[in-house]
Amino acid sequence: MSHLGNIVCRISSLKHLTQLHANLVYNSLHHHNYWVALLLKHCTRIGAPLAYARLIFNSVLCPNGHVFTSMLKYYAHLGAHDEVVSLFRQMQCRGVRPGTFVYPLLIRLAGNAGILFHAHVIKLGHGLDRYARNGIMDMYAKCGPVEVARELFDEMHERTLADWNSMISGYWKWGNEVEARILFDMMPERNVITWTAMVTGYAKMGALKSATRYFNEMPEKSVVSWNAMLSGYAQSGFAEEALRLFDDMMNTGVQPNETTWVIVISSLSLHGDPCLADSIVRKIDQKKIHLNCFVKTALVDMHAKCGSLETARKFFDELGVFRNSVTWNAMISAYARVGDLTSARELFDKMPEKNVVSWNSMIAGYAQNGQSAMAIELFKDMTTTEDSKPDEVTMVSVLSACGHLGALKLGNWAVNILSENHINLSISGYNSMIFMYSRCGSVEDAKRIFQEMVTRDVVSYNILIAGFATHGHGKEAIELISKMKEEGIEPDRVTYIGVLTACSHAGLLEEGWKVFKSIQVPAVDHYACMVDLLGRLGELEEAKKLIESMPMKAHAGVYGSLLNASRIHKRVELGELAANNLFELEPYNSGNYILLSNIYASAGRWEDIDRVRATMRTVGVKKTIGWSWVEDKGKMHKFIVGDRSHEQSEGIYRILSELGRKMRRDGYTADKSCVLRDVEDEEKEEMVGTHSEKLAICFALLVSEAGAIIRVVKNLRVCWDCHTAIKMISKLEQREIIVRDNNRFHRFSNGLCSCKDYW
Repeated sequence: MSHLGNIVCRISSLKHLTQLHANLVYNSLHHHNYWVALLLKHCTRIGAPLAYARLIFNSVLCPNGHVFTSMLKYYAHLGAHDEVVSLFRQMQCRGVRPGTFVYPLLIRLAGNAGILFHAHVIKLGHGLDRYARNGIMDMYAKCGPVEVARELFDEMHERTLADWNSMISGYWKWGNEVEARILFDMMPERNVITWTAMVTGYAKMGALKSATRYFNEMPEKSVVSWNAMLSGYAQSGFAEEALRLFDDMMNTGVQPNETTWVIVISSLSLHGDPCLADSIVRKIDQKKIHLNCFVKTALVDMHAKCGSLETARKFFDELGVFRNSVTWNAMISAYARVGDLTSARELFDKMPEKNVVSWNSMIAGYAQNGQSAMAIELFKDMTTTEDSKPDEVTMVSVLSACGHLGALKLGNWAVNILSENHINLSISGYNSMIFMYSRCGSVEDAKRIFQEMVTRDVVSYNILIAGFATHGHGKEAIELISKMKEEGIEPDRVTYIGVLTACSHAGLLEEGWKVFKSIQVPAVDHYACMVDLLGRLGELEEAKKLIESMPMKAHAGVYGSLLNASRIHKRVELGELAANNLFELEPYNSGNYILLSNIYASAGRWEDIDRVRATMRTVGVKKTIGWSWVEDKGKMHKFIVGDRSHEQSEGIYRILSELGRKMRRDGYTADKSCVLRDVEDEEKEEMVGTHSEKLAICFALLVSEAGAIIRVVKNLRVCWDCHTAIKMISKLEQREIIVRDNNRFHRFSNGLCSCKDYW
């Protein structure tokens, strides 16, 4: 047997443990309680796999108290609450009584189920045992009600340091700073655990001054004390302070543990500063730190948030089977943030288990990178899973995607899901609803949500003002900025842009000047809005003077406003001036070339159009393809000019032909001024006659019920011909047609448009 003793003395790894186990099997000793208990003790010490420890435990037919206790300690080491309770019940069934010293372990690990063990301790007469008593009090302090813990504490004739510390930690757990401080001041003596509890409590509250005061007054500090203070800085977003404190810790000779590294690295993740991230990596290299799975996970997150995707992916791949949901989500979120949705989706699909953060990262990735339809499709998949239920973060992305698509039915479906899942909304959630309704053309619903909000912020006002602006509700926007000031919310740069845009779309020149002059220091964007307002009203010379008087250099928005006004009022010289500046500021924006071409086309200057086209070819600019889409039965249908790819194309063109005959009978003549080619009138008419918005409207007429509102979204401005045609269609078909182009909403009804032919 002496050779077995030699093996036991040398156990330091799983390999050594399995050698001992093999010898026990060879000598038929592996069923004996003594040796099984010993094996389990070593399993706990070296962190052996759960399956292996269970195999050892199950190898003994009648485990005694020592075996059960060893297995309980193993589960305790893992933090396996459910297994502890289950194993204790097995002990009861077999009539095995654990020693008194086991109960504190059981009580601490079982959480709320510790009440069960409390009853057993009293029943077995161990209620006065100081370890069991402290375990019971600690359980109530952590799991509640904390008042029961205090009753037990007050009943104690003799209190140990552990009793005082349990109560102080308990009060901090429930956010009761006053009682924690009173007990701290009453204590006859304190140890490092006491001081650390105070530092941790204040740090979690965000009261870093108080936390620092207690930390500095500590007579001695452990690594846990340093970690508590570091964590306080990290959680409050003070990455540089955390790094300085970490340097102090290293200089005092305290060796950081795994938790320290994770805290410091995580704090740098929140900061997102690549320079600070590099500095901590250099420290790790200098100290030759062994990187376990927790530290590597933190490094993945830090590098991902700092934009170092290659390094993040290297650590991610190294983790292998030790990758957890945090690691997967960090990489998915990082790829989505830089727009690499292919890599993000590849990882998302490979994830062994997805949680709500995984779904949110991928849905937000699609929504924020202009793939709103994919965001909604993925959300539909999420609603069919049982593992992850949507939360507010999910719904903010989904509502935003519905808004960008202009998909009101999908938006209403998403709002219903909010109710079905009892999701409580913060200001951010309500703001996303206002955005969705505004962008879907339902400004009344946007107003309703705004009015229902108990608390609003500047973003709430800005979104609704922007909604009023795109619908041409200038007076409402001005009223809203006044209400905003009455509520004590200060308008910001975005607020004034929204109000000035609303004045521009409504033709409110006097009111616009008044708002502009009320801005203390107007930004270049505010000048651009005023140029747009003046230009739309035909005050182009005044607009030009304003540009020349600007105290800063004009940007593309300023000249873009002047170019569009020149198009509306057919001012070729000013159009050329604006366009030439734009070609320098944003040479690859095809819209500027097209607007100048439109000005030339309206003047019949075909050679100049050819010159613009040649410039586009030289620079490498391609004309943006115009498209329109319309929603039907939860699906978005997209059309481009002359599109015949749709499955219902035959019916669409039949309705288009019928409408053409009806409109011509009522005096309609195609406006061919937007055609940029010198071709025959018949060909020009064919070109404007199959514009994408016309096809989308014909599809909606084909599939929707009589009298239903038609909603169309277009990526470019509606041309004059389509605007005229849609007015006539609204009257002929007795339909309200809402078109959102890239500039504003047009609400067509009974032959009129809400923009009053001014856009």
